[in-house]
Amino acid sequence: MRIAVTSIFVDDQEKALAFYTETLGFVKKTEFPAGEFRWLTVVSSEAPDGVQLSLEPDEHPAAKTFKTALLEDGIPYLSFAVDDVHAEHERLSALGVTFTQPPTEMGPVTTAVLDDTCGNLIQIASLPTG
Repeated sequence: MRIAVTSIFVDDQEKALAFYTETLGFVKKTEFPAGEFRWLTVVSSEAPDGVQLSLEPDEHPAAKTFKTALLEDGIPYLSFAVDDVHAEHERLSALGVTFTQPPTEMGPVTTAVLDDTCGNLIQIASLPTG
């Protein structure tokens, strides 16, 4: 068994697609109509056959409540691995991305938290190898 798709609730699929592809550097993997919305996924450009991230509309009331609670408490919804948090923080800051936590050393891990413009906080982290 393996993880194939995970989801993040977004307030606007088109805005989310632009942010996740044009700013963060993911690539669109799938897109097709699914009722009122679309089944829309992105993947890492470094692993195009890897885990897909579904940009899921937050239309369900529970999704909005969940997102709001996490955001108000400053809790990231997802975590993405990067090779160098400091370099990624610098690159994304230059693109206008808002960070709620600058690069912070936590033992062997460095993390930073950004606002995805779609109602979520995302943690980026350099994870230890091995």
